[in-house]
Amino acid sequence: MSFQNSEQPPAGFVVWSAFNDNTKYFDPANKQYMFNLIVDDLEDALQQIEKGGAELVGEVESCDFGSFDWFVDPDGNKVELWQPQFPEQAPDD
Repeated sequence: MSFQNSEQPPAGFVVWSAFNDNTKYFDPANKQYMFNLIVDDLEDALQQIEKGGAELVGEVESCDFGSFDWFVDPDGNKVELWQPQFPEQAPDD
């Protein structure tokens, strides 16, 4: 599910996804949800997060639609960072 907001940048969007009750996707947080933030530079964002003392979770994962990594904030929420891969940024084949 997604929708466009008139105040959002043209390339921005909001997505809401439901998961099964028994998903492990939100681990190690003890919550039934996760925040997902879009970033321009994933490596820079991760450095800032690490400097701020948050717990990094997992390794960077890259796929056709971008790169992802996760951290747990001071309130125990798992946060997913996503650096989208837009077609104009795709490496030449």
